[in-house]
Amino acid sequence: MTSPELRFERAVHDRLLEHAREGAPEEICGVLGGRAGSVTHAERVPNVASTPETRYELAPAATVESIDRLETDASEHLGFYHSHPRGPPEPSAIDEAEATWPGYVYCIVSVPQSTVRAWRWTGEAFERLAVAVETPR
Repeated sequence: MTSPELRFERAVHDRLLEHAREGAPEEICGVLGGRAGSVTHAERVPNVASTPETRYELAPAATVESIDRLETDASEHLGFYHSHPRGPPEPSAIDEAEATWPGYVYCIVSVPQSTVRAWRWTGEAFERLAVAVETPR
């Protein structure tokens, strides 16, 4: 995906915010799918981190199942999302140290700011993407 913008269907964007609020004070996480920079699917994946209040770790088997399901439904695996229950929607030092999928999107949902921001991991750093929310017609 090379677009400097990531588009969300309104319902998917709202589900990410709802998931983050429900999961607080722990971080929540999941897999994103869609096509050509447009997020049309979000699959919840359990957070199996030993300290879920400050970290996230996607459950490996559930992550693979989610990606397979997205690709079976004629979508592409676009990336991942997780929340910051008390912080801003910016990648933390831990997020950067543990990012492992170059070229994929990492969305961060800030509970205090009710905001979703997107970043692409280059393999060395996160590059911010603009987020647009599409209104249904």
